[in-house]
Amino acid sequence: MSLPQHVVIIPDGNRRWAKRRGKPASFGHAEGAKNTERVLKAALDMDIPNLTFWGCSVSNITERSRVEIKFLLFVFEEYFKKLLERKELEEHDICVRVLGRWREIFPKKTQKPILDLIEKTKSHKKRNMTFLLAYDGRDEMVETIQRIVNSKSQIPNSKVDRKLIKNFLWTRELPPVDLVIRTGGEPHWSAGLMMWDVAESRLHFTETLWPGFSVAEFKEVLKDTGKVERRYGR
Repeated sequence: MSLPQHVVIIPDGNRRWAKRRGKPASFGHAEGAKNTERVLKAALDMDIPNLTFWGCSVSNITERSRVEIKFLLFVFEEYFKKLLERKELEEHDICVRVLGRWREIFPKKTQKPILDLIEKTKSHKKRNMTFLLAYDGRDEMVETIQRIVNSKSQIPNSKVDRKLIKNFLWTRELPPVDLVIRTGGEPHWSAGLMMWDVAESRLHFTETLWPGFSVAEFKEVLKDTGKVERRYGR
């Protein structure tokens, strides 16, 4: 059995999980952050070389209540501060990437530990841990097309093909996605998530809300995926 080499997680359901317990949304986000640590560690233990984690869309961080947005930013800041101290980053040669418009939208205070983490791990080569923050796949594709247009003056005879497009994506250093896991029981896509890289992905939707998505369930999904033969449209 072979495990997927690139797994993407969309952790939906923090607010609903909290609401069912009579708690504010902030409680759900805090518990969701704790679960993120558990699942990321499990992925590391299972030797998954590429893990991408959806943090928030642009609308998540601009269109919710000021109280919730402030708490989300606090959660991100504290999470990345903790991640900076994790010895596993060095031990397992993990390169951390953070993709999206967070540099435009996040306050400097929240940006700092993220920037420090990127700088600290930029030379690491063995594994990739990627976070999507203030991310929208449509923004990625628009910027990709604009960069290709701008490059044509420098390389006018270059052919626009799949390889060229991939080389201009935000995800150009990541392999195609093998598996996308979305929790929360709502089987819809999130803001054009990595639309180029998920072309051949296997999709797994679970009713479990993110704070309740256990390591055991995560491992079971990976093992089930490893048993399925990939046909790639054949």
